[in-house]
Amino acid sequence: MKKPIKITTLFVDIGGVLLTDGWSHEFRKRAVKTFGLDMEEMERGNNQTYDMYESGYLTIEEYLDRIVFYKKRSFTSAQFRKFIFAQSKPFIQMIELIRRLKSRYGLKIVVVSNEARELNAYRIRKFKLDTVVDIFISSCFVHIRKPDAKIFQLALDITQTPVRHVIYIENTPLFVQIAKGLGIRSILHTDYKSTCAKLASFGLKSEI
Repeated sequence: MKKPIKITTLFVDIGGVLLTDGWSHEFRKRAVKTFGLDMEEMERGNNQTYDMYESGYLTIEEYLDRIVFYKKRSFTSAQFRKFIFAQSKPFIQMIELIRRLKSRYGLKIVVVSNEARELNAYRIRKFKLDTVVDIFISSCFVHIRKPDAKIFQLALDITQTPVRHVIYIENTPLFVQIAKGLGIRSILHTDYKSTCAKLASFGLKSEI
């Protein structure tokens, strides 16, 4: 019988897997309603600047100056930032799953995620992700965003893990496709139960 390949490293996304998205279209719609903004104007500004923001080339203040505070508002930038940060919620089952797998199998846990610097720092601190994750390959730190395949190659290079020993958990089909193109076995995350079953098929059982 062929011996199964041992998994030593788990690549995992943050938004949509461990936590809610950081700053999605739905959250921007919520901000428009809360602060009385124009959705079309906000989306136009966001579309023109978001790649730079998530790639670490704009601070949150610079980003908001371009999409919200290009004119005088009745609210402050601090109030708007507080609203953005408050949208983040944890998927506790998924965080605890990763924690159990890390402890049980001695896995190296590596985040590969598109996140802006200030929001990423807040989410890591608020939800204590650094107690579970060993390495953060966040777009704001490395100046590369998914779907650029180079971010996955960088994660492989930094962790010095042969691709055959890696599993990647991601909720965006395109990013799963790109990771698979590099030989990274990947799980398209849709819910906790199905992801547990897929991990078990790779030899990573959440319950023994």
